[in-house]
Amino acid sequence: MSGTNSPEAVKKLLENMQSDLRALSLECKKKFPPVKEAAESGIIKVKTIAARNTEILAALKENSSEVVQPFLMGCGTKEPKITQLCLAAIQRLMSHEVVSETAAGNIINMLWQLMENSLEELKLLQTVLVLLTTNTVVHDEALSKAIVLCFRLHFTKDNITNNTAAATVRQVVTVVFERMVAEDERHRDVVEQPVLVQGNSNRRSVSTLKPCAKDAYMLFQDLCQLVNADAPYWLVGMTEMTRTFGLELLESVLNDFPQVFLQHQEFSFLLKERVCPLVIKLFSPNIKFRQGSGTSSSPAPVEKPYFPICMRLLRVVSVLIKQFYSLLVTECEIFLSLLVKFLDADKPQWLRAVAVESIHRLCVQPQLLRSFCQSYDMKQHSTKVFRDIVNALGSFIQSLFLVPPTGNPATTNQAGSNNSGGPVSAPANSGMLGIGGGVTLLPAFEYRGTWIPILTVTVQGSAKATYLEMLDKVEPPTIPEGYAMSVAFHCLLDLVRGITTMIEGELGEVETERQTSTAEAVSSPAQSSEQQELQSTSDQMDKAIVSRAVWEEMVNACWCGLLAALSLLLDASTDEAATENILKAELTMAALCGRLGLVTSRDAFITAICKGSLPPHYALTVLNTTTAATLSNKSYSIQGQSVMMISPSSESHQQVVAVGQPLAVQPQGTVMLTSKNIQCMRTLLNLAHCHGAVLGTSWQLVLATLQHLVWILGLKPSSGGALKPGRAVEGPSTVLTTAVMTDLPVISNILSRLFESSQYLDDVSLHHLINALCSLSLEAMDMAYGNNKEPSLFAVAKLLETGLVNMHRIEILWRPLTGHLLEVCQHPNSRMREWGAEALTSLIKAGLTFNHDPPLSQNQRLQLLLLNPLKEMSSVNHPDIRLKQLECVLQILQSQGDSLGPGWPLVLGVMGAIRNDQGESLIRTAFQCLQLVVTDFLPTMPCTCLQIVVDVAGSFGLHNQELNISLTSIGLLWNISDYFFQRGETIEKELNNEEAAQQKQAEEKGVVLNRPFHPAPPFDCLWLCLYAKLGELCVDPRPAVRKSAGQTLFSTIGAHGTLLQHSTWHTVIWKVLFHLLDRVRESSTTADKEKIESGGGNILIHHSRDTAEKQWAETWVLTLAGVARIFNTRRYLLQPLGDFSRAWDVLLDHIQSAALSKNNEVSLAALKSFQEILQIVTPVRDSDKPETPPAVHVPVPVLLGSISGPGLNRPFVRTDSIGERLGRYSSSEPPIVTDELEDLNLWWAAWNTWYRVGSESTKPPITFDKLTFIPSQPFLTALIQIFPALYQHIKTGFNMDDLQKLGVILHSAVSVPISSDASPFILPSYTEAVLTSLQEAVLTALDVLQKAICIGPENMQIMYPAIFDQLLAFVEFSCKPPQYGQLETKHIANAKYNQAEWVALNYVPFAERSLEVVVDLYQKTACHKAVVNEKVLQNIIKTLRVPLSLKYSCPSESTWKLAVSSLLKVLSIGLPVARQHASSGKFDSMWPELANTFEDFLFTKSIPPDNLSIQEFQRNESIDVEVVQLISTEILPYANFIPKEFVGQIMTMLNKGSIHSQSSSFTEAEIDIRLREEFSKMCFETLLQFSFSNKVTTPQEGYISRMALSVLLKRSQDVLHRYIEDERLSGKCPLPRQQVTEIIFVLKAVSTLIDSLKKTQPENVDGNTWAQVIALYPTLVECITCSSSEVCSALKEALVPFKDFLQPPASKVQNGES
Repeated sequence: MSGTNSPEAVKKLLENMQSDLRALSLECKKKFPPVKEAAESGIIKVKTIAARNTEILAALKENSSEVVQPFLMGCGTKEPKITQLCLAAIQRLMSHEVVSETAAGNIINMLWQLMENSLEELKLLQTVLVLLTTNTVVHDEALSKAIVLCFRLHFTKDNITNNTAAATVRQVVTVVFERMVAEDERHRDVVEQPVLVQGNSNRRSVSTLKPCAKDAYMLFQDLCQLVNADAPYWLVGMTEMTRTFGLELLESVLNDFPQVFLQHQEFSFLLKERVCPLVIKLFSPNIKFRQGSGTSSSPAPVEKPYFPICMRLLRVVSVLIKQFYSLLVTECEIFLSLLVKFLDADKPQWLRAVAVESIHRLCVQPQLLRSFCQSYDMKQHSTKVFRDIVNALGSFIQSLFLVPPTGNPATTNQAGSNNSGGPVSAPANSGMLGIGGGVTLLPAFEYRGTWIPILTVTVQGSAKATYLEMLDKVEPPTIPEGYAMSVAFHCLLDLVRGITTMIEGELGEVETERQTSTAEAVSSPAQSSEQQELQSTSDQMDKAIVSRAVWEEMVNACWCGLLAALSLLLDASTDEAATENILKAELTMAALCGRLGLVTSRDAFITAICKGSLPPHYALTVLNTTTAATLSNKSYSIQGQSVMMISPSSESHQQVVAVGQPLAVQPQGTVMLTSKNIQCMRTLLNLAHCHGAVLGTSWQLVLATLQHLVWILGLKPSSGGALKPGRAVEGPSTVLTTAVMTDLPVISNILSRLFESSQYLDDVSLHHLINALCSLSLEAMDMAYGNNKEPSLFAVAKLLETGLVNMHRIEILWRPLTGHLLEVCQHPNSRMREWGAEALTSLIKAGLTFNHDPPLSQNQRLQLLLLNPLKEMSSVNHPDIRLKQLECVLQILQSQGDSLGPGWPLVLGVMGAIRNDQGESLIRTAFQCLQLVVTDFLPTMPCTCLQIVVDVAGSFGLHNQELNISLTSIGLLWNISDYFFQRGETIEKELNNEEAAQQKQAEEKGVVLNRPFHPAPPFDCLWLCLYAKLGELCVDPRPAVRKSAGQTLFSTIGAHGTLLQHSTWHTVIWKVLFHLLDRVRESSTTADKEKIESGGGNILIHHSRDTAEKQWAETWVLTLAGVARIFNTRRYLLQPLGDFSRAWDVLLDHIQSAALSKNNEVSLAALKSFQEILQIVTPVRDSDKPETPPAVHVPVPVLLGSISGPGLNRPFVRTDSIGERLGRYSSSEPPIVTDELEDLNLWWAAWNTWYRVGSESTKPPITFDKLTFIPSQPFLTALIQIFPALYQHIKTGFNMDDLQKLGVILHSAVSVPISSDASPFILPSYTEAVLTSLQEAVLTALDVLQKAICIGPENMQIMYPAIFDQLLAFVEFSCKPPQYGQLETKHIANAKYNQAEWVALNYVPFAERSLEVVVDLYQKTACHKAVVNEKVLQNIIKTLRVPLSLKYSCPSESTWKLAVSSLLKVLSIGLPVARQHASSGKFDSMWPELANTFEDFLFTKSIPPDNLSIQEFQRNESIDVEVVQLISTEILPYANFIPKEFVGQIMTMLNKGSIHSQSSSFTEAEIDIRLREEFSKMCFETLLQFSFSNKVTTPQEGYISRMALSVLLKRSQDVLHRYIEDERLSGKCPLPRQQVTEIIFVLKAVSTLIDSLKKTQPENVDGNTWAQVIALYPTLVECITCSSSEVCSALKEALVPFKDFLQPPASKVQNGES
């Protein structure tokens, strides 16, 4: 104002006023004189005022009514020119503020008149404006009149006036409120008690308001009335009004002067009572209206929504919500719900567009949204407004895609959903290229054929509306396509940005406050302050809890809708920038949810990003079964409407940048990655990198997705776990564009950085990450099961990376990390497990080399923890994994071998865990490690580990993959034993200390110290372990190893055994040697008999080793020999041990088992060992051997306790205890306990063993097949050869029982056949009569016995008959070879060499030799009492009867000949003895036997062989003759000493011989020789001699001879008769051969008989006999006609002797005839 107050200004004003008045008077001079006068008087008035007053302006103001009067009158003229001049002058006065209230009122009245006359309308408006703006004099009625004036002018016909008036009204309304604001400012300092006005009091009660406020109140109230089409209270004189204008005014007031309404209750009241109902009322047509709905349902036609009003209403609502939300909570709830409704698809497009714009205005105000949430969503029964808004936006966006906007042609996809089909129809202006181009020029959303361009509608973060500003439009504008979508899109983005920024900010504040408060609380020392600290902290806590509740509610309310909308947009977006924004929104939401710990929503957003990263419809289970269960049903209700979650459209027109294989069990075809997928992937990486700490369990989703993308892009892990672009062999279908190729290194880099940043995560988050990687890896493992395709190694690689960067806190993640990698190591897919092992070993090596704090050497627990997984890998069976493990061990040994300390058992354990079946290379590597240890590290490791080294070395010996390793490891054991030997003292000392410490610990804990071989001292235990290991190797399946180990074991015991304590020998014997023997025995007996073709490679195996059984045999031999040798050489050590006799028994038992094994080599060797230990004599004590007499046990109990050696769990029954034996021999004297006695006991034990071996080995098996074992000849020979030596020691006690046992064995042994393939070695040729060595041995054994009996005491001689029995049994073999069980033997001539057939030995020589022995022995012992009593002679005869009766059927001709000669020899000695004892009856039973023997021999049923020569036959006949001679010389003369029956039998026999000696198989030429004529003659002669020559002592004898002759003659007669008959009948045919022979023989017999009769004294011949002879003559004569020449010559001989009967007939005869 100072400008108008300055003197110059005032002076100027006065001048102007005067000139104005002058001008006025001039104008009105003619027409309007009163005006002129008034003007002139005015000039004077002005001058006067100026002259009188110093305060000119004030004075002017006081007199303003008068000063103004002339001008008002001028205006009244209604003359334009005058009026304009006046108005200008009035304005000038106004501008200098020299108008009083009255004047102003007058001016307004004048203006009103002008207005009513429609004069100078624009000037009027100007004047009013100046009047009201320059000062505040116009109040109340005047003011209202001025305002009405402006309103009236607004509704003129003139457009310019209208617009100007509108502007003026706006300005005036503003002025009114500005005045009020100024008034409030002025009164602000004056504190006044406001009169409380009840909210619902009368609206006219404005008495409390100050003037300006009252004006404003009245004005606002009337505006409301007018808009509502009611009469105004204050603005009297209004004629017309439009709602649009009224709403604009209301909006501007509310927008510009919110504080007025907030500070004054009266105004607040107006808002609530007037404005809100008004707005709601006016909205009604919009609410009710449904686009396209028929009106039939409603009775009155529905009022159509009117764009101008609707749009203005929305503006008002926006202001109300923005400015007065706190006042109008309930009303706003209604408004917001309306807004949400306006988005419905059935509302007009323009309505939806402006509604979206309105909502956008709300979305950029996060605090407002927060208030919504607090006021509605968090109240129990309130509408969930905030949620509804978000959901409405979501539905809106979906509806835009689903319902093509009206007004545009329907954009449906005519090609169906098929990408390759026809073109997608799109609006012509859309700038779409064909699908082939795949690129849209305009940024747009495109979904299932609906194409919506993205328009740039506003700058980020501001809600600049387009349609809400179209105040001049009456008709609804056409909304360009995509506009609503773009705004809605921005709404979402702004909403997310606002909420997240706000909440993150507040979260940050809370956290920093918390940190500072805790820091203060910690640092404050004073107690008193603690109270207040706690107080403030708890306040903060409450505040934080409230805030957190709001944040959580906000997120919970909006996330579903947001996610639905954003996912859809993401899917539809074809614009990189839009995609980026959507992803950013999803990312910030995910991070926010994560920070707030809202798992479900966090996972849902992450899932959305993940899905975006992968190709459409990609089958990734994590994303389908994730915690986003809310989405799983794909629809949720928004305000009761069900909104479908739209699944991704398949035809997104994105540029394909990569084609790869999906990561699936059975990948079908390929999948394509678009640039959008890559964009999403980068967002995902970004999320994981920046917000890893809040991801928690959703790491799983993130990593699973990344894994799949990495797979599709073909990134493969490289060392350290980083992923590098690498082509998989089986991924030929992967195609990458150059665009993505350049991206790959970046992606790979980000991936690595992502896991590097895990070192900044807290422990919990780190565990989440590890767990996620583990479960991801488990899935990859499942997928890789059952196929050997390339697996996904993403998870394993990243576990490795994570482990390596977190090495400083490795303890917290070591167990889950390595535990999982160990599982991976066991996977069947080679590539998978290879990486698992790679990761695990890398981690272990890194962990051991890492500079821990404290260092590992001081942190043994950590060292063992790090090494433990290495040990665990041993449980994996895959060789490739174990190779990695061993390579790792080798590297650890090379780098940290010296500092392993307590880790040694683990490391050695790893080497030792390699099993046989794990392949050569593995074993070789492990063995390398072991060799390194044995050569370099034995001195550095704790002595307690030496035993483990022994075990491990031993276990390598047992590996059967590579023979050389096994053999070398046996060498290593030898080296280790040398090391023990050299460093014995130090090792012993260290072990003893360790033992003492452990003993102490064990006692404290109250447990028993448990280690192998416990009672022995620790150093001895070490040796015993070594022996035990070698012992195990001695039973290895491979013969070479067994051999080597056996030699090493026995050598070591030999060489270093002296180091052992004496008591330890007990353990060596029982736990090492006998245990070994047990195992060897067991293995040998169960070994396989299958033939082994070759020894690996081209090594041929000798036939003596070509089955496992034969190879084991060698081992058994070696072992048994070794043990026997130790028993022999160390006997002086062993005998004092106390249980030597028990050990001796066990050893004998082993010898027995071996001897009875079904293997010739073993059994033979066992006998050799037997011989070796039997050569032991009572040891002579040297000076160096212990002097103390050994403790000798006399084991009286028969049953020894069960022996404690492992494997010997059966009690050994001693068949004879010493006690019994002693009792048996010297019952009178007490037993003397001496070495000799102990020895005797040992010898008897040996005899029992020998007997068991003999009886078992020679007992024939029950059944036979090809594999039946039959002991070999050398074995049997050796067995029998042991007896004589053994016998020498036990002969004093050898009794009949024992002899019986021996006999059984000898008999069985000889019966054993030979296998055909051995026969050529044992039987040089069948024809040579040679004894086998076995037979020799048997006879020798009997010989030894016989000699012993011979010189022995009388009581032994009762054994003679037994020996005879034995020998005679052997004699029988000549004709009846012994049966060996059921075995069928073949004659050697028929046996095929090398087939499994058994050949009977040639027993003939043996039997014959036995017979010779019998004869010799009998010659010596014939008169012996026992021999007589036991009927030995009868037995001999009985035995000889067999070959004699067989005669030609004997296997060997020599047999029966020898039998005959032996019989003759024996009889020549025996018969006299028999006659001597005739009376005793001891020989009674012999005579019939003898008679039968003669009978069987002389009239044998066997036929002589065809090839028997005549000379031979004659020789044989002479033997027969010899026998008859024996009868005639040795038997018949002594008939009186001989039983009658016997003599009778002899006679019958001779009788038979004289006739019946024919044989029927001779040729005609030989017939005369073969008829044993000599024999017949001899028989005849003996018979006749016996019948006729001697004086007949008994009539019975004579009768015998008579009978004999008459029988003979009668028979001759019959034969001749029959022959004559047959000859006659046969005619020319010759008769059968044998009949001819018979007749010849009869004829010869007749001639012989006649000869004999002539030689005998006549008195001895019975007359009847002669008569019978002569009676033959006629019959003989009848034979003359026969045709056979042989018969004729025989007949001639028969007829010749009859000449002696041709004498002249005597009278007696004639008498007789008459």
